[in-house]
Amino acid sequence: MTDAAPLRIAFQGALGAYSHEACLSARPDATPVPCTTFEDVLHAVRAGAADLAMLPVENSTYGRVADIHRLLPQSGLRIIGEAFVRVRIALMARPGTTLDQVKHVRAHLVLLPQATGFLDAHGITSEPAADSAGAAEELAADGPAHEGVLASSVAAGIHGLDVLADGIEDLDHNTTRFLLMAPELDRTRRADKMMTTFVFEVRNIPAALYKAMGGFATNGVNMTKLESYMVAGSFTATQFYADIDGHPDDPEVARALEELEYFTNMLEILGVYPASPDRASLDG
Repeated sequence: MTDAAPLRIAFQGALGAYSHEACLSARPDATPVPCTTFEDVLHAVRAGAADLAMLPVENSTYGRVADIHRLLPQSGLRIIGEAFVRVRIALMARPGTTLDQVKHVRAHLVLLPQATGFLDAHGITSEPAADSAGAAEELAADGPAHEGVLASSVAAGIHGLDVLADGIEDLDHNTTRFLLMAPELDRTRRADKMMTTFVFEVRNIPAALYKAMGGFATNGVNMTKLESYMVAGSFTATQFYADIDGHPDDPEVARALEELEYFTNMLEILGVYPASPDRASLDG
């Protein structure tokens, strides 16, 4: 009898990316499958090259991740879990390099402004890279001794670089929320605190959104997220993405969803999953 093949999780970026860190947090024994784009991540699961997908959906500093809300309903995948990753930035360089020798760093465009204070204090210049973990891989291969990379410390360990300074981010609360996705919807109640995510499009009637939301208020259902986005570039067709506390089988949630459905042209549940234990601390 042979052991079962290890679980494979696809993510966007190179090994050592923050998305890879999310994979390690959610499924530490799984095999990571790096992909170039978000679309490639979804395709890897649909094609059987990976079992699960890990996708960033929002960041506490920069808001929602571009294109994700558009991709999720079309992906054919369903959310089975969530993970929160604190964006801790490490300055890394080739082995033997000291901090005073680093004159220039590379990192993803979004990461560079988050370490401005540290870089300015040490007189270090910077330039954007397509991917921070990818920049770490390139530096390890043939980068100059005076150059460094800003990335997750996970990337340093993977690519054999030395961490010269860690936790150099200007903000100590920057956190990214990731969604773990699978080919099938799992409605099993796997924890005491569950989350439900869905998308919907309201009917073209006066005050439709107000009326649709009324069921959640009257039934005491906490809505933790509600965002709108255009469909196919149309100014008239607007869809909404929502997260709520609870399970669809909870009586109050079932009543709220039933009322919502009355005022919508489309309602689709994208996931039913345990709330991350990190939610309580992040909510203050």
